[in-house]
Amino acid sequence: MNDIERITELEIQLSHANRLAEELSDIVAEQAKRLDLAERRIQMLMERSAEQEAQSLSGEIIGNQPPPHW
Repeated sequence: MNDIERITELEIQLSHANRLAEELSDIVAEQAKRLDLAERRIQMLMERSAEQEAQSLSGEIIGNQPPPHW
């Protein structure tokens, strides 16, 4: 294998490595967005749960539904 062939092969491998790095970067960015959304939803659910717990401890009725034992 001469120098030209070796350089060509290395350029091909570098091109594939660059494409793979870009694809992985896109995947990481998408996962970061999804994780951020999930964290915000979890925070909202925790706040809602805390509000409901505070209301139940204060004796306030939550919604218009009858208690479960009815």
